[in-house]
Amino acid sequence: MLRKLIPAGLLAVTAMASVVNDVETALSHGNFPLAEAILQSYRSKSGVTPEFLEALSWLARGDLITRQFDQADSRAKETEQLAEQALATRPLDAEPHLPTALGAAIEVEAQVLTANGDRTGALALLRKDLEAYRSTSIRTRIQKNINLLTLEGRPAPALEEREYLGAKPTPLLALRGKPVLLFFWAHWCPDCKQEEHILAALTREYSAKGLVLIAPTQHYGYVANGEEAGPAEELKYIEQIRHQYYADLLSVPAPLSEANFRNYGASTTPTLVLIDRRGIVRVYHPGAMTLEELRAALDRVG
Repeated sequence: MLRKLIPAGLLAVTAMASVVNDVETALSHGNFPLAEAILQSYRSKSGVTPEFLEALSWLARGDLITRQFDQADSRAKETEQLAEQALATRPLDAEPHLPTALGAAIEVEAQVLTANGDRTGALALLRKDLEAYRSTSIRTRIQKNINLLTLEGRPAPALEEREYLGAKPTPLLALRGKPVLLFFWAHWCPDCKQEEHILAALTREYSAKGLVLIAPTQHYGYVANGEEAGPAEELKYIEQIRHQYYADLLSVPAPLSEANFRNYGASTTPTLVLIDRRGIVRVYHPGAMTLEELRAALDRVG
């Protein structure tokens, strides 16, 4: 039955890839019935695994995007409940699928509350979960969602700057009077590399107006092809990536700090943060931005 549901072009993908990839592929084609069929077929054969939960969270995200808020909330809560059951016998970060699933479920629940006009409830949910999962990998993702609701219009958090590449960073407090653009990036991130030419154009265009670009990054514990690496080896690799893909930004200060990513909730890379001349966050944007979008934001802050 399932084979009849799958378009010919997806058969090879389904045969070879994980359930997460299968569900993502079906959703990318707008085929929710197929995604559900793939998921239920997998569950009947393999049970509730971390991969199943991540795939279920993708369905919740798909429902959110299509504004099926009740369905999104139901799937997110089911994901969270099943994830909590799994946590009774294992740590959250034993592998990558379970934290991705749980983080997505919490995110969807909060965004449904916000879409339904309950911003207070969304913040209460996120702050509760931030305390519950503060020592895990999903802390940064939860902070991102809190920041989306609260950071714009507030003073920018200070950056930790003890370790850095490029020019020595100037503390944000000392940059009052100038607009500051923070570009959170990762050495493995293709969208970050695509943003390089946009940022280079902006620095040329707005340098006369005092624009300061700072490019925080962090250690991830691996280098090319996901090969595990210690801090010193990874640092060399990050510098190699900077020279290869960010040649126009080599003089830009690049603080290396996991704390910066946690405080700014930069679980999405790139994350772009525009700070005005008074040190107030005016734009908090997980994900890439176009040159036109950034120009408009910079023109607003003056």
